[in-house]
Amino acid sequence: MKFFISVLFLFALFSYAAAYDPLDPNGNVTIKWDIVSWTPDGYVAVVTMNNFQMYRHIMSPGWTLGWTWAKKEVIWSMVGAQTTEQGDCSKFKGNIPHCCKKTPTVVDLLPGVPYNQQFTNCCKGGVLAAWGQDPQSAVSAFQISVGLAGTSNKTVKLPKNFTLLGPGPGYTCGPAKVVPSTTFLTPDRRRKTQALMTWNVTCTYSQFLARKNPNCCVSFSSFYNETITPCPTCACGCQNKNNCVKSDSKFLKMVGLNTPRKDNAPLLQCTHHMCPVRVHWHVKLNYKEYWRVKVSITNFNYRMNYTLWSLVVQHPNLNNVTQVFSFDYKPLVPYESINDTGMFYGMKYYNDLLMEAGPLGNVQSEVLLRKDKDTFTFKQGWAFPRKVYFNGDECMLPPPDTYPFLPNSAHQHLSFTSFTFIAAMFFLFVTLW
Repeated sequence: MKFFISVLFLFALFSYAAAYDPLDPNGNVTIKWDIVSWTPDGYVAVVTMNNFQMYRHIMSPGWTLGWTWAKKEVIWSMVGAQTTEQGDCSKFKGNIPHCCKKTPTVVDLLPGVPYNQQFTNCCKGGVLAAWGQDPQSAVSAFQISVGLAGTSNKTVKLPKNFTLLGPGPGYTCGPAKVVPSTTFLTPDRRRKTQALMTWNVTCTYSQFLARKNPNCCVSFSSFYNETITPCPTCACGCQNKNNCVKSDSKFLKMVGLNTPRKDNAPLLQCTHHMCPVRVHWHVKLNYKEYWRVKVSITNFNYRMNYTLWSLVVQHPNLNNVTQVFSFDYKPLVPYESINDTGMFYGMKYYNDLLMEAGPLGNVQSEVLLRKDKDTFTFKQGWAFPRKVYFNGDECMLPPPDTYPFLPNSAHQHLSFTSFTFIAAMFFLFVTLW
């Protein structure tokens, strides 16, 4: 019995931790339903999706939202979004609903749809920016008219079993909860109106649920050591090893090679790490009061380019960033007393698009940091990051014992090893004597 309880406790603890990001403890996607009017057989609601994650965005082909109706509701119409299936509406005569499925699946409309189908913050193909990167683009919304539903606060039943794909798996949504009604300002900002009823759904992300293997890896190098520490072998799994393409293959000249597939299956360049993305951290220069790092991001996926990419790095000297040359930078301070994490992202219309694998499939920048005399050192790998995230997913770092080391530390290590060997031999000699 004790063993069963222990296993259950560990499972619950792991499940909670899997959806908790220590670098973004309050990050989530909140889906808010505001009933704005009642109809003879239901209601009209505005559904707003806010991405409150600081550095994890929802990229193309965009979000997919699903739920289960509590009763026998139907969707009469939608503005700013659509369901992927209509379902069986054969029992209706004349006016046919937009969707009759018990479990509707909703997607955003594409840019350029007619104005009469658009709604505020809609029609971006489901793409949602990260809140820390572009708050104005981190919102999506649509209007929905629901029938065969309750017509008052007491008779409306909240939908259940919400699901969110962003665009793949990884998100877990909690139950809908009634919250205080949202207030709205009129266009002249002189009057407040209020939703008739409001409920929220909160969805959190877990990399463990999204994929079995990491999606990126990190390599290191430095000016003080010729050794380059590569990404670990098969860092992202080697399941695509048989379907990869060599960088000099004639196959790369085929027309349509870079067209994404419906299942988003990657076409990777053959590498020892087999990761779609590699981040390289190079300790470039050492000055009296500063030191300089070069950061490079390389795409090895021929079928994917990354829009609105982001790179999060955790390092103790990020509390004193002097200048970032070719990326935008924003410190992330989830815990006010600790300032060791920052987000790098592309400059708009300059390098905010990481192209597919090939000659243009990389972006890079240099970072100038001011030294803290109490903590700064090049010893024991201190100059390399503790954690690296690309597009919100944690990258695999090399083992610490493979980091580039200072030349003198090698001699110290050798001397220590020699001393240990001599001492051991002396002890053995005395024992045998």
